[in-house]
Amino acid sequence: MLTHTSARAVFAKRPDIKEAFHRVSVNLPGRMMLADRTEHDCSAVDMSPGDAVITAPRLPKIGERVIAYIDHIGRLEGTALSLPDRNSFIMSIVATERKREKLAAQLTWIANRHELGLPEDRRHDRLTPRRTLTEITIEDGRKIACRLIDLSLSGAAVDMDGRLPIGTPVRLGSLRARVVRHFADGIAVEFSAVQTRESLAEFL
Repeated sequence: MLTHTSARAVFAKRPDIKEAFHRVSVNLPGRMMLADRTEHDCSAVDMSPGDAVITAPRLPKIGERVIAYIDHIGRLEGTALSLPDRNSFIMSIVATERKREKLAAQLTWIANRHELGLPEDRRHDRLTPRRTLTEITIEDGRKIACRLIDLSLSGAAVDMDGRLPIGTPVRLGSLRARVVRHFADGIAVEFSAVQTRESLAEFL
C-alpha cells in the first residue's frame, strides 16, 4: 500500500516504456459513453495518470473514442488501446500535464485512504461531488480556494495550495470541521458533527 508518498514519485514514468505510468489498483464504478453515443455502466479496476483498465458489459473497438465518468475521479477521455480479456479494455487518458498531476494526487489519496482519517468502511455513506470547487475559511476570516476530491458524512478530502496544521479549525463551505490529515497536494478534514445526506446535498 502506498503511504504518504508524493504523487509525482508514485506515478513517475517507467524508464523502460515510453509514456507509461505505474498503475494502482482501484475499484471505482462509473458510466462510459462509446463512439456511437450509447452509455454503459463500467468500473475502473486499475488506473494511472496515463491509462486505465476498465471493465464493462460492452467493450469498445480498439482505437474507439471513449468518455468515462468515474466516481471520485471525474471525466476521463481517451481511446481503447487493447482488449486484454472479454470483460475489460485498457483506455488511454488524454490530459494536460496539470490534469495528470491532479489525477496522480487523487489516485495517491485513494491508495492511502485508510491512512487519511476517512476510512473505507460502511458506517458513513460516501458521495461523489459534482460541483468540486469550493473554499475553506480559517478562523481569522481568510478564505482559501480548494477542490473537493471526496466527501462522506463525516469528512472530506480537498486539493488545495499549501497545508494547514493538523487540528486547525476550519469551515468547508458552511460546514465546521478541523484538519485531521495531510496527503499529496491536499488535506483531509473531519466535520464537527456527522452530516446527513440532505445536509450534504444542500452543501453541494
